[in-house]
This record gives sequence, structure tokens and C-alpha cells, in this order.
Amino acid sequence: MGKLSLRAARVNKGLIQKEAAKRLQVSNKTLSHWENGVSFPNPLQIDAICNLYDVNYDDLSFLPANPL
Repeated sequence: MGKLSLRAARVNKGLIQKEAAKRLQVSNKTLSHWENGVSFPNPLQIDAICNLYDVNYDDLSFLPANPL
């Protein structure tokens, strides 16, 4: 299996962006920026993402699936 984009990992977990952002304690805009490769989460945020989405760090791609 290839690496999952942040958006794909979120969708696979059945979360809408608003709910995932709330659980990660960031704004929707911040999560959108991460998913679109505009900005990147810090190490603590990455750990929270992996826990929330139930994925390993090595399985995630922090580049968008469809770059702008």
C-alpha cells in the first residue's frame, strides 16, 4: 500500500475536516493548509494526527495528493 495523504487518512477514518480540526485543537484553516501542503504540522501535531487517524508516521505523506 502506498502512502496516504493527510486528507485520505482523515477520510478513511470517517472524519470531516471540521471534526478532525477540533479534535486536533487547530483551526479548519490550519488543517486545510496541512492537507494542501501550504504549511506542515510540528512533531507534536504529527503524533496527534497519527493517533487520531490510527496510522503510522511512515504511512503518511505530508504532500497533497493533488498538488496545486
